[in-house]
Amino acid sequence: MLMMSMDKIDELFALIAQNQALYIPADNKDGAAEYTRWSEGVKYSSALNTVRSAKDFFFPQTENLVDFKMEGKNIEIIDIREEAEDFVLFGVRACDAKSFAILDSVYLTDPVDSYYKTRREHGTVITMVCNKPSETCFCSTFGIDASQPGGDVECSSDGNNLYFEAKTEKGKAFIETISSLLTEGDASGAEAVKAKTKEILAKLPLSGLSTEAFGGDKLNEHFNSEKWASLSEACLGCGTCTFVCPTCQCYDIRDFDTGHGIKRYRCWDSCMYSDFTKMAHGNPRLSQLERFRQRFMHKLVYYPANNNGEFGCVGCGRCLAKCPISMNIVKVMKALEVK
Repeated sequence: MLMMSMDKIDELFALIAQNQALYIPADNKDGAAEYTRWSEGVKYSSALNTVRSAKDFFFPQTENLVDFKMEGKNIEIIDIREEAEDFVLFGVRACDAKSFAILDSVYLTDPVDSYYKTRREHGTVITMVCNKPSETCFCSTFGIDASQPGGDVECSSDGNNLYFEAKTEKGKAFIETISSLLTEGDASGAEAVKAKTKEILAKLPLSGLSTEAFGGDKLNEHFNSEKWASLSEACLGCGTCTFVCPTCQCYDIRDFDTGHGIKRYRCWDSCMYSDFTKMAHGNPRLSQLERFRQRFMHKLVYYPANNNGEFGCVGCGRCLAKCPISMNIVKVMKALEVK
């Protein structure tokens, strides 16, 4: 097992940043953690998770796609893409690491999204074992083990030492670049951290939450449930849950007239909005009930129906923490599983 003293973590970050961009969770002015490009003086946050997920690095909130220059009836198409820089995401938790696989199933399936693919190829994901899972965490419900987050390199820390284990070829190449700071050590420290994490996970309030009542074969049963009316009646349609969600992948494409040409860009969209996927005849989901139902049916029924039973949620708990009316996927699951 390769390891390094936690006292050298700033040396580690400086070494990584010599060759590629490095992003780490750092506390913002409000005391919440967010991914920040590392530079001297930026400190690694001890927070369990970032306010927004790491999906921004592969699927950004706004993104220019192409420019058009028009002169009379002539239209010039301008490819504005540039070669993406190599970058490292450090400290990614198991839930966010799993979310990348869900996004991959959407954007790396034919037709492949070349913008997303380029970022995935240039990014190296360094995960971190969760030492203190939160009461809002329920990743284990979806088969995710917070003590084994995966990624290209898996890290764990006992407070004194940082342990490294390469999981992919990209991870092995990364380990080579920081080998000057690493030494061979006893794996017992890392195993003790993982064992403690498993103990905490088993005691969390949502550890018993089950997906047994959901899946691709439960479409009619849940779609026609009378419970959607009461579940959705307080929903504001604000879309907060979709914007903090690491697996939501919906977007809109728009054109902007700069006065000198047209910029075509895409931006995140939300199925909770009344103008979501608005077509020539209007939005096919006219009520907030229908839009609310769509969000949770997609996570719990539609997605697993088309992805070998895998669910579209990773149990990160962000929607539990951020919904202004305290409505979330856990409450929906508990309500619908009761006959």
